[in-house]
Amino acid sequence: MKYLIDFMFLMLLYVFVFYGKWKNRGRDVLFVNTLMYVYLSFVLYFTLMPIITSLPFILDHPYVAMNLVPFIDVSAKRGDFIRQIVLNVIMTLPFGFLFPLTQKKGGFLKTVFYVFLMSLGIEILQPLINGVRSSDITDIITNVTGGMIGYACYVIFKPMIYQILDHLTASNLRL
Repeated sequence: MKYLIDFMFLMLLYVFVFYGKWKNRGRDVLFVNTLMYVYLSFVLYFTLMPIITSLPFILDHPYVAMNLVPFIDVSAKRGDFIRQIVLNVIMTLPFGFLFPLTQKKGGFLKTVFYVFLMSLGIEILQPLINGVRSSDITDIITNVTGGMIGYACYVIFKPMIYQILDHLTASNLRL
């Protein structure tokens, strides 16, 4: 139920704020921006949710400062560090791929900067929203790495992507 409230809010936000704007800009923009929105919704689900039902309890637990020693879990062989690294890279790979498609000028440095900001925001908010979660500099490093790999995939598949998006635009003109 806690998650349902967050997803309902995200759905209403999409319908009443974003859908109309993106639809008016063409099918290709609607498609790419909706994909990015769905992706970011899942990132919120896996990293921060439940958010809305947690807001009244933000001050009910101590804020644990971010671990600023990179890859300490790896060097100390703690927990499932390999799984965490792989999942963090995979989580932001779509961001690096989709973000340049949502921007008129979405170069490599801009993509890396925004994936960094997203990751930093998540790492700062995790201990606030949920007293069980912790934040770690390793997560930021691996998230940015995932975004960079995603951008490389975007560059590799760019001609094919724009051909598909042009097809969407052309079919939009025929309707």
